Amino acid sequence: MFDSGYKFTCTDRFLEYVKIDTQSKEDSDTFPSDPKQLELSKKLVEELKEIGLSDAHMDENGYVIATLPSNTTKDVPVIGFIAHVDTSPAVSGKNVNPQIHKNYKGGDITLPNGTVLALDKNPVLADMKGFDIITTDGTTLLGADDKAGIAEIMDALNYLVTHPEVKHGTIKVCFTPDEEVGRGAEKFNVEKFGAKYAYTIDGSTRGEVETETFSADAVVIKIKGINVHPGYAKGKMVNSVKIAANFIESLPKDKLSPETTEGREGYVHCVSIEGNEELTTLKFIIRDFITAKLKEFEGILEDLVKKAVEKFPGSEYTFEVIEQYRNMKEVLDKHPEIEANALEALKRLDIKPIQSAIRGGTDGSRLSYMGLPTPNLFAGGHNFHAITEFVAIQDMEAATKMIVTIAEVWEEKA
Repeated sequence: MFDSGYKFTCTDRFLEYVKIDTQSKEDSDTFPSDPKQLELSKKLVEELKEIGLSDAHMDENGYVIATLPSNTTKDVPVIGFIAHVDTSPAVSGKNVNPQIHKNYKGGDITLPNGTVLALDKNPVLADMKGFDIITTDGTTLLGADDKAGIAEIMDALNYLVTHPEVKHGTIKVCFTPDEEVGRGAEKFNVEKFGAKYAYTIDGSTRGEVETETFSADAVVIKIKGINVHPGYAKGKMVNSVKIAANFIESLPKDKLSPETTEGREGYVHCVSIEGNEELTTLKFIIRDFITAKLKEFEGILEDLVKKAVEKFPGSEYTFEVIEQYRNMKEVLDKHPEIEANALEALKRLDIKPIQSAIRGGTDGSRLSYMGLPTPNLFAGGHNFHAITEFVAIQDMEAATKMIVTIAEVWEEKA
């Protein structure tokens, strides 16, 4: 059982972490994409050492790694807990001004700048009456994605160190850079990390246990036209921008796009167009829970671009598919004990599990295929990547308890 008199540290830690700007950069060629992420990483190394994890360090790629040694005689599989330090490039994470709305009474929450966190658009608030909810002032991200996860892992480690009566095997922790730009696992050394299984603490609603993600590809289409001086272009110019517009207009309107799909439906999504008369480049992301459907969607896409190009004699196109990540369920189904032990931990804490599929990906998607099976668990945050992001203190404390209890369950079942 969890010590009812324990003073949680996750809230205080979280409020400190969000004040450090760790926003990653989408188009950077460096790793990490922005070195300012390392400011928080260095702080975490110091805090891990203060807790008692003497081997805590940041490696040459900006990954913070530490070990909590086993305190049991049992042969327990080494498990890891992972969270990411960076915040989304979509909205500024600079000068975050957190606001604590204590003892939430229900209804809408108006932020200091007038932005409204509306109950009808955030029905999860209905389950948070009496909770203490942290938001920003409405001008920045909060950073609960994923600084809440970091704070919860740190608090759980602190609890395990100060409560040696809770038996556990060896626990590894890692705080990664650049998850938000899809590169969090890019330089992750699974063998060096040394865990057999892991959990990312990067989910949302209390009770979430996510063992399934999209499979994902990227597609880059380049349409080549013929450019001549516009004053003498009659019968000669073939404008690649117009071909691209014709192609985009031919995409399905009632299906296959993010704004018309939900649940287990996949999509084809154009994320950028850049070009001129000579060359236009279009970038797409392709998503579905069934990996084989990616090829189907890519076939539809190439057929449409081919038809568009055929309408403009003299034009050409190239079609490049880039594999991004695959549905981690294909790996996790081979290791059912990972999910089972998380569900057992929630049961002991009287938390109703929410077993859902992520309409997206996590570091765990790539890590699972790199040899480290890694489902995703809740951290408590909501409205990721938006100025209306929020997290309840009580949910962060619940996540801390979950991490401790998972470690306990693995030891007991060894």
